[in-house]
Amino acid sequence: MDKFKRIKEYYLYFMMYAIIGWCYEVFLEVVVYQWGFSNRGFLFGSYCPIYGFGALAFILCFNKLMKKKDPSWLRFVKPLLIFTGCMLVATTIELLASYLMEALTGSWPWQTYADYAVNFQARIALSPSVRFGLGGMLFLYVIQPLFERVVGALNSKGVNLAFYTLLGIFTFDLIVKLAGML
Repeated sequence: MDKFKRIKEYYLYFMMYAIIGWCYEVFLEVVVYQWGFSNRGFLFGSYCPIYGFGALAFILCFNKLMKKKDPSWLRFVKPLLIFTGCMLVATTIELLASYLMEALTGSWPWQTYADYAVNFQARIALSPSVRFGLGGMLFLYVIQPLFERVVGALNSKGVNLAFYTLLGIFTFDLIVKLAGML
């Protein structure tokens, strides 16, 4: 048995959510705001790692709560706890990422948050935070169980192939991007 199987599965989840995040960003840019297409990610590939990190944080923070058998009174409170938790976790990640991106590149991609009435230094804003809470609930209640079934249906060779392929692509992309910044 592969002792790193769980790590590989989490990496596959990370990449799936990073790709979904990129698609979400492009959808907002092209369809909702009608700004036209641009690569919304920091890297060259069609993925936004911040969404992967956010989704992994949701899984690690709330997976036990999600799977826990609830007393009847908690059944109604749990979705509110999950929503609030996802909102806080994602907003914290976004705030920290804005400082990291500013240190690395001199700016961060979501400086348009200054346009929102409730924002902090154009780094975080209430409206996106609420969307993160809703998105986190969608991930945890709908998408993650589906991904667990898909990844769980892969045999060891399939997991390894997907893991090493995606890891190679992502690592190459990261090296090229960082080398270009030097």
